[in-house]
Amino acid sequence: MNATEQVLIEKLKQLPPQRLAEVEDFVDFLRTREDEQRLTQAAAKVAEESFAAVWNNDEDAAYDRM
Repeated sequence: MNATEQVLIEKLKQLPPQRLAEVEDFVDFLRTREDEQRLTQAAAKVAEESFAAVWNNDEDAAYDRM
């Protein structure tokens, strides 16, 4: 465990139980947001490959150079 984690744990130990529940909710929120961002990035990567044939064409080449 690193120093930052130890400091955080000590701070958590000083909180009343109702505040610990709030902290847990917030941590769950952060984890969910991270998961959603990873999913969005993965979906964009897959979509990029799927749309490559549509996006990469001679008609649109002029727009690529802008």
